[in-house]
Amino acid sequence: MVAASVSEAVLSLPRPAKRAIAFTADALLCAGSVHVAYYLRTNDWPDVFGPVFYPTIVSILLALPIFVLFGLYRAIFRFSGLASLVTIAQAVAVYAVPFALIYTYVGMTGVPRTIGLIQPIVLLLLVIGLRGVAGAWLGRSHRMAGADGELPRVLIYGAGASGRQVASALKISGQVRVIGFLDDDESLWKATIDGLRVYAPRDLTRLIGRHAVSDVLLAINKASRTRRGDIIAQLKKSGLHIRAMPGVDQLARGTVSFSDLKDLDIEDLLGRSPIPPDAALLRRNITGKVVLVTGAGGSIGSEICRQIARIAPDILLLVDSSEYNLYAIHQELLSEMAAGTATVRSVVPLLATVRDRRRIDEIVGTWRPDTIYHAAAYKHVPLVEHNLLEGVANNVIGTLNVAVAAREHGVASFVLISTDKAVRPTNVMGATKRLAEIVLQALNADGLPGKFSMVRFGNVLGSSGSVVPLFRSQIAAGGPITITHPEITRYFMTIPEAAQLVIQAGAMAEGGDVFVLDMGEPVRIVDLARSMIELSGLRVREDGVADGDVAIEYVGLRPGEKLYEELLIGNDPSPSAHPRILRAHEPLIPWATLRDALDRLQAMIDAGEADAARALLMTLVVEFEPMADVVDFVALRREEVAVNG
Repeated sequence: MVAASVSEAVLSLPRPAKRAIAFTADALLCAGSVHVAYYLRTNDWPDVFGPVFYPTIVSILLALPIFVLFGLYRAIFRFSGLASLVTIAQAVAVYAVPFALIYTYVGMTGVPRTIGLIQPIVLLLLVIGLRGVAGAWLGRSHRMAGADGELPRVLIYGAGASGRQVASALKISGQVRVIGFLDDDESLWKATIDGLRVYAPRDLTRLIGRHAVSDVLLAINKASRTRRGDIIAQLKKSGLHIRAMPGVDQLARGTVSFSDLKDLDIEDLLGRSPIPPDAALLRRNITGKVVLVTGAGGSIGSEICRQIARIAPDILLLVDSSEYNLYAIHQELLSEMAAGTATVRSVVPLLATVRDRRRIDEIVGTWRPDTIYHAAAYKHVPLVEHNLLEGVANNVIGTLNVAVAAREHGVASFVLISTDKAVRPTNVMGATKRLAEIVLQALNADGLPGKFSMVRFGNVLGSSGSVVPLFRSQIAAGGPITITHPEITRYFMTIPEAAQLVIQAGAMAEGGDVFVLDMGEPVRIVDLARSMIELSGLRVREDGVADGDVAIEYVGLRPGEKLYEELLIGNDPSPSAHPRILRAHEPLIPWATLRDALDRLQAMIDAGEADAARALLMTLVVEFEPMADVVDFVALRREEVAVNG
C-alpha cells in the first residue's frame, strides 16, 4: 500500500518534475555504469574521486544531451514499450561512439581502455532495466488509477471490526475505491488499518477535494441513536451520498458489491430511539396460541406476522384477498421456519376478503383463534375518496364481519389496526376507520366475552403508499419530488416498531381500549424530502442554488387531505404499562343504536348511494367534516351522464 501511494504521488507530479527525476536517474546510471565497468575489468571498485571521476563526468555530459535529442524524456516511463527500447538502444549507440573514441582509442591514464567498450553496454542494460521496472511499477498504478477513475470513491465512517470487514469485501469486489476510514477515536487518527488510512472527521472536506469522494458508508453499529444522528447531520452538509452497511450474510460471505450498500434508513432522522419491547407483553396473547392476522400480506400486516412467527405461536393464520401478497408472506415465513428464526408450529395461508361474511365466519369458526389482529383495510386517502362505497364496505363492514365472527366463536382478544386519520377526520378513509373503532367499542360495551381494542398510529416508514418509497423513486428519476403543501406534517414510525407496539398494546387490553402510540414529534414532509435528497448526495434545486439536482414541487392538497394529523380526539390520555403506549378516552355509540345504522349503511352500499353513505358517516362520526364534495368516480360519472342526457 505504501508503494502504491508513492507511485500515485509520482504520477501526480507535474511533467517538469517528472523529467527532472528522469534526468537525475540517468545521471546516476551513467556514474554507476562507469563504476560497474571498472569493476568488471579490474575486479576492484574504484575510488569515486580516483581515475574514474573524469570518465563519470564525461559520461553524464555526453549521454544526457544525446538522450534529450532522441526524445527519451518526452515519453513517460509508464508508456515504455518496444519502440522506446529501440530508441534507447539507438541513443546509447550514438553515445558509445565518442565515449569509446575517448577512452578506448585515445586512452586516459589510470583508466583501462576496455572501459570505453564495456561502459556503454552496461549503461544500455541499466537504462533499459530502469525504464522496464519504472514502466511496470508506474504503469500498474496508472492502470489501476484509470480503472478506478470511473469508480465511486468511498470513505467508511467507523474503523471498527464492521468497518474493516466491509472495507476488505469492497476492495475484493473491485466496484469501488475505498479511500480510507473516518473515526471519532483520536487514538486511531493517522493510523493505517489493512492498508487504509484512518482520518479525523474534521478532515472530511479536505478528503472530498483531494480524492473526489462521492459516498460515505456508515459502519457505526454500536453508536447511540443520538451520536448516529449527530454524525448524519454532519455528513449531510458534505453533499455526499450516505449509505448504510450491507446485510450480515453478505459480510459473512465476504462478497459485497456496491449495490449491496443500502441507502441510509430514513428512520435515522426521526430523532428518537426505539424502546426495547417487553417480552412478556409480546408473548401474552401469542405463545402457544392460534393467531389470525387479516391483511397479512400488507406492509403492516406482514410485519405483524413476522413478529408473531418469532414468538412461538401454535398456528398462524394468514388471511388476505391478494393472492400474490399472501403467497409472498407465506413463502417468507416458511423460509424463516426452515432457518429456525420463526418458531411457529404451523402457518396457514387463507384467501379471503373481509367483506365476505360467510368466508370469514367459516375461517374463524374452523380454527377458533385465540387472538385476531385486524390489519385489512383500504388506507390510501385519495383512492378511498374516489371509491367511497368500496372504502366503507371494506373498512367498516369488513371490520364488522371479522368482529362479529370473533364474538360468536369466542375469540379472547381482537385488535384493530387504526390510524391517526381517524381523529377528527376530513376524509372518507379516516371516517371509516373511526367508525370501525366505534363498532368495536360498541361490541365490547355490549357485555359479552372477548376483549376488543384498537391501536391508533400515524404513517409507517416504508409501508405501501408511504411517501418514503415514492420520494426515493422520484429522486432516482432525477425529480421532481412532489409535495402537496409546504407546511404539511405527518407522524412517522418504523414498521417493526409499530408492529411490536401493536402486539404489546393488545396484550394490555381490558376491553374497549383505544391505544395511541407515541409517534414522537410530527415531521414536515418538505424537511423529510430535503433530507432524503441530501442523504443521496444531491442538492435541492431551488432559488439561489443554480447547480441543484432535484427540484421540489408543490401540487396542492388532495381531496380530504389535512395539513396536520392528530392522534387524540380528547386531550386526556392515560398512561399504560408501556412508555410508548397511551390510552385514549373516546365517545362511543351503544350497540343497539349502531347496529341499525350499520344495516342502513349496508343497504346504501348495495344500492350504490355514495352521497347517502357519506351523509350517514357524518352522522355516526360526529367529528367528520369533509373538506370537499363527494368525488366518488362512479357517482361523478353518473352525474355527467345524467347532465349530458
